Amino acid sequence: MMPGTHSGQTLNDRLNAARYALAGQGLARVVYLLQCTDEQNVSIPQLANLLIERTQQSSWIVVFKALVTVHHLMCYGSERFTQYLASSNCNFQLNNYLDKAAPKGYDMSIFIRRYARYINTKALSYRTVAFDFTKVKRGDESQLRQMGMEKLLKTIPVLQTQIDTLLEFDCNANDLTNGVINAAFFLLFKDLIRLFACYNEGIITCLEKYFELTNKKLARETLDIYKKFLTRMNKVGEFLKVAEMAGIDRGEIPDLTKAPSSLLEAMEQHLAAMEGRKPG
Repeated sequence: MMPGTHSGQTLNDRLNAARYALAGQGLARVVYLLQCTDEQNVSIPQLANLLIERTQQSSWIVVFKALVTVHHLMCYGSERFTQYLASSNCNFQLNNYLDKAAPKGYDMSIFIRRYARYINTKALSYRTVAFDFTKVKRGDESQLRQMGMEKLLKTIPVLQTQIDTLLEFDCNANDLTNGVINAAFFLLFKDLIRLFACYNEGIITCLEKYFELTNKKLARETLDIYKKFLTRMNKVGEFLKVAEMAGIDRGEIPDLTKAPSSLLEAMEQHLAAMEGRKPG
């Protein structure tokens, strides 16, 4: 029974149903949990703690499924779920996780540790900036487009860190050998597309303001952020190649067009002129 369809359903009924859903985690059950996050009389802390408990199991399949469910709820559930993970300062302590017993346990444990780090970082980003980078509006209404330069230069490194942690999942197409890691990879792919779109808007905003800057410190920080952006473009490109090899529709994969090298040269020359020195 879906949440909200039975007025007599108690909180315990809902939580027991959630426990059942977490045991299998088929599509219908994940949909049930998504709807639970929108129910005002469902305890988000209890739901989150159920998932956290699942990640303390020994089986890599159970742990990985629980993490995928958490990620799915962060992406598609009520924002209350992400708010709780961010504000409660709870995280997934899986840095030393290892399933030695199951077939593929060792290999999958590596990806579980990396995936848990990303989910922790995603929650930390929300706690730091008070919004989800993957859900920002595009264009002129984007939070990053409306920020002043100083706030923007503090916000972009948070976004950079989240992208870096996502890219550290670092799998290739040959690693995508089962439905659980495939589901994790697909959610990471979806996040990366949105994160990079947000990142790109932040960089464009920086570039629009860069040549008008009179503050040398802000100019140096902006140039450094732009150089890091160029490096990350290459890493994002590698991830997208894996996505294509894994069978993700090419229409969903963005084309990363690099800015001409003359732009970086012009930025370096501008900073050098501000600092009264020769470029280089």
